[in-house]
Amino acid sequence: MKNFRSYQLAVKFYKKSLELKLPYYLKDQLRRASSSVACNLAEGYGRQTFKDRRRFYFQALGSIRECQSLLELGDIDQSDFLDLLDHLAAGVYKLCFFKPQ
Repeated sequence: MKNFRSYQLAVKFYKKSLELKLPYYLKDQLRRASSSVACNLAEGYGRQTFKDRRRFYFQALGSIRECQSLLELGDIDQSDFLDLLDHLAAGVYKLCFFKPQ
């Protein structure tokens, strides 16, 4: 999956999220939500039809939204970290709504 850019961004986001200083309950939830993004992208990537892939990509997008809310709750304002998450969200959004030709 080296050529799957959104997946690579999801892995990078997951690894960086482990370094954040957050209360335990937020950090644990962020760890689970960010790993869910990468796992759903990987599972969707392996599906044969656009409809099947899209279902997993929507799950990944939902987990991204969860990560965004957890970062807001934790008052995380590191612009490079938030930019990475926004870039990931944009890529996954495109996967959800734009069928490859």
